[in-house]
Amino acid sequence: MITLNSEEETQNSVEQLYCSANLTAEIHGQLTFISVLNIFGSVAAFLGNALILAALRKESSLHPPSKLLLSNLATTDLCVGLILEPLTVIYLMSVVNEHWKICRYVSVIRFVIGVVLFAVSLLILTAISVDRLLALLLGLRYRQVVTLKRTYVIVVTFWVVSTALTGMSFLNPFIIFWYMNIVGLFSLATSIFSYTKIFFTLRHHQNQVQDHVQQPNQTDELNIARYRKAVCSALWLQFTLMACFLPHGIALVFFAKAVISPSVYLVNLYTVVLVYLNSSLNPILYCWKIDEVRRTVKDTIRQVLCYSCS
Repeated sequence: MITLNSEEETQNSVEQLYCSANLTAEIHGQLTFISVLNIFGSVAAFLGNALILAALRKESSLHPPSKLLLSNLATTDLCVGLILEPLTVIYLMSVVNEHWKICRYVSVIRFVIGVVLFAVSLLILTAISVDRLLALLLGLRYRQVVTLKRTYVIVVTFWVVSTALTGMSFLNPFIIFWYMNIVGLFSLATSIFSYTKIFFTLRHHQNQVQDHVQQPNQTDELNIARYRKAVCSALWLQFTLMACFLPHGIALVFFAKAVISPSVYLVNLYTVVLVYLNSSLNPILYCWKIDEVRRTVKDTIRQVLCYSCS
């Protein structure tokens, strides 16, 4: 069993915790099983998000900035299935076969890519919550303020900053922990504020209608109904991410403070599988909650099936 008691040990945690024969010698069967789970998850995440990206590319009824945010979220999920989960399988197999040099290299690469993808996903979900709030507050001015060009700048900034700060962790490992704490707190606070503001604004609107202060026409009611559905879709994405990541966050706290045993190590690995599951669930949420995406996905699947049968 291994305990982290000093800063030096923390900096060497990749080699000590993730590539340790003493820690993993008796759990090779479990590691192989987790590898199989990751293989299935990789295929599901890749195919599901590739289909969503193809559907979003064809879909023209969604507001372009909103479509760009959804496309980038699907891209991070696609990268999980295409890059991160295969790297996890390589890492686990290197542990099983005791290829420690490969294990150490893959652990570092996997950690860096995982942090970048998680940070970008979190920031994009936050941007989606702000986008929904601005759509409500700005009204007709929304399309003038929230433009595709500005959204591109924001999204590129997310990717560049996340990649740069994660890369700086090679100089100082604690940079990444400060960065993730700041991103996590900022994203959580901003999303809570945005959705709370949306809730009270919609409630105020509904009270005005009930009190006959304002007489909405049919178009207004239709727009409010569509807006509520868009907010509901964003909330489902937010809640799903939190549900998948929370167990891993709790496991990391114990992983950092507890005596590291094979059972604790396995718990951490299984919570990572749950984190990756989020990337496979998001395409299902898109199809379930966004009518335009669901219709385009159905058409894409029909075209693929017809092409394969011809």
